[in-house]
Amino acid sequence: MTETMWKCDQVRAGRLYNRMMFDTKEEAVQFAQRMQQMEPDQMFSIEAIEAKQVWN
Repeated sequence: MTETMWKCDQVRAGRLYNRMMFDTKEEAVQFAQRMQQMEPDQMFSIEAIEAKQVWN
């Protein structure tokens, strides 16, 4: 496991709809691109976070 993880938040109508965690930025970007094609009314944000913020 890496020390950095990538958080991808899906937002619809100003509310958090879904949050996914990925090991690499590329995985997060690919996921967001696929979801954007299927559900264009959602906004996506991708952010790097430290793994220790996710796992205790």
